[in-house]
Amino acid sequence: MAIEHPLEALERALDAERRALLDNDVDALLASTADKLAALRRAESAQPGVIAAERLEALRLQNQANGVLLSRRRREVGWALRHLGRIESTGVYDSRGQPGARPQARCLGVG
Repeated sequence: MAIEHPLEALERALDAERRALLDNDVDALLASTADKLAALRRAESAQPGVIAAERLEALRLQNQANGVLLSRRRREVGWALRHLGRIESTGVYDSRGQPGARPQARCLGVG
């Protein structure tokens, strides 16, 4: 069996990541992210001259587009949770003004 080029593996992982984001498939998203990180490690260790700059730029743009989709999903989930009363709408800080305090769920209605 022929060894797959690192950028082929990266492209396949990015395509899977996009499908997972569009299908709202968390398990596929986690698997594609693991595949993407493995492909990136392989690409980083490739011999000089094996990675074409133009192809790498196209994959960077594809990854950036996936990042936009991921941000949108994150905003949608945050919006839904806020409207269900499960999280606060603002960041949570401790008494010293440091981030990282645990958010408190709050009941917004009687029911």
